[in-house]
Amino acid sequence: MADQAGPEPTVSVQRDLRLLEAAGAHPAGAPAQQLAREAELPPAMAGEHLRTLAEDGYLRELDDGAYALPDQGRSPGTGPGTGAWTEHVRPLLTSLRDGLSAAAYLTLYDEGEIRVLQIVDSPRAPRVELWVGFEDAGHATALGKSVLGGLDEEARAGYLSRHPLADLTSHTITRREELIRELDAPPMAPLSMDREEYRRGTTCVAVRVYSGDRVGSLGISFRSDRMYRTSEVRAQLLSSALRVTRRLTIPD
Repeated sequence: MADQAGPEPTVSVQRDLRLLEAAGAHPAGAPAQQLAREAELPPAMAGEHLRTLAEDGYLRELDDGAYALPDQGRSPGTGPGTGAWTEHVRPLLTSLRDGLSAAAYLTLYDEGEIRVLQIVDSPRAPRVELWVGFEDAGHATALGKSVLGGLDEEARAGYLSRHPLADLTSHTITRREELIRELDAPPMAPLSMDREEYRRGTTCVAVRVYSGDRVGSLGISFRSDRMYRTSEVRAQLLSSALRVTRRLTIPD
């Protein structure tokens, strides 16, 4: 497709962290240009990140246009697997579901497995029926392929050695060489897709997210006969992935 891939979420979050570190050195606040200079970022780029950080509650925008850290931090104990963490991220998946009228999913690579952490659906946007355990179907789903594409060579080889490429539908990739070619050269970079590879009649699209140095994926599923504009799906997924990565990576 013609769209050029922007920076992955982890790159944008690294910029966020540099700006937050700079803001932390100025308890009373500092102008955007000063924070950009201290974070070694172009002013226009820094301004965009600062506005988004303020919108998401990581910074306060003061009356004089300066930025400062919030008066009170977010509640502690919001790591993956806790109820507080679930509530912290769920609104972003709900927004993605409502924006695209499609069920939304979040995964994280944990202890050698691709684990589904969140599914947000509704009667109008039903989830795909998980008829095969997701741990055994990473090769056949956009969510799984997105994660596998983000692993280093050793971790990916280890995963594939433990998980046979089972034939789930007539569209499933079952040859390791073909799967690796797709992982290394996705046709919709930075998105991954499966067209009826996990379940007939269902298409899924996903993009990588990060929790620190841990990789995961954010995706949607919908009926294969439903038409979507690729640019719309891409834009909403990438925007949501960046916000999810921020919430998973930036300390509370």
